[in-house]
Amino acid sequence: MVERAYNEMGGLDILAMVAGMQQASEDILELSTEQIRKTFETNVFSLYWICKAAIPLMPPGGTIITTSSIQAFEPSPQLLDYAATKSAIVAFTRALAKQITEKGIRVNSVAPGPIWTPLQISGGQPQDKIPEFGQNTPMKRAGQPVELAGVYVLLASQESSYTTAEVYGVTGGNHTT
Repeated sequence: MVERAYNEMGGLDILAMVAGMQQASEDILELSTEQIRKTFETNVFSLYWICKAAIPLMPPGGTIITTSSIQAFEPSPQLLDYAATKSAIVAFTRALAKQITEKGIRVNSVAPGPIWTPLQISGGQPQDKIPEFGQNTPMKRAGQPVELAGVYVLLASQESSYTTAEVYGVTGGNHTT
């Protein structure tokens, strides 16, 4: 995938990783090993595999953007495996940034709060909680995907050339620190 993008686009200077897996489970005793494995493979292991392929192709001035979540900082009990992966992404982002800064490549993360995505209605939230989804934020609503775009664009641009190892919250007012 990385080599194909590199070849078809004539280079690779921005890598944004936004894929994620989230399935609600109310009880750890019902959380299957298969679900835990799939969640970690999708949300965490893929970052290693993609970055290992991409970093050798990226020039100085390049940027890597990961996607964490408010769940890394304020985990919901029904998202035990998902929240753990989002915490791992924060640590991955900060450590990788320090490791590759000498290559001139920046690494940052976006940590969305409750955002209306297909994850929510396809089992990412218990169905009885969907009507109140996002209303526990200070803004009293869930965000829309378009409300994340500006932060990704900023982190992809040279306007953030002195920013690395940071996590930007887009959370409706909840804190990520």
